[in-house]
Amino acid sequence: MQQALSPAIVLIAVILAVLGSIAGGAAGGMAVGGKILGNELAAMLGGFYGPLAGVTGILIGLIVLGVIG
Repeated sequence: MQQALSPAIVLIAVILAVLGSIAGGAAGGMAVGGKILGNELAAMLGGFYGPLAGVTGILIGLIVLGVIG
C-alpha cells in the first residue's frame, strides 16, 4: 500500500530536521571547538551552520521520496 506525502507530513519533517540539525550542530560545535573557542561560541556557531547541511539533506530526501514513493 503506497501513500503519498501530504504537505503536513513534509512540513513536520522539515521542522524536525531544522530542530535536529540545530541541536546536532551545537553539540558537534562544542565537541570539536569547545576548548579553543569556548563552549558557548562553539555551540552558537554549530547551531548556526548545522542546518546548512541538515535541511538540505532532508529536502533532497523528501524530494526523492516524493518521486519514488
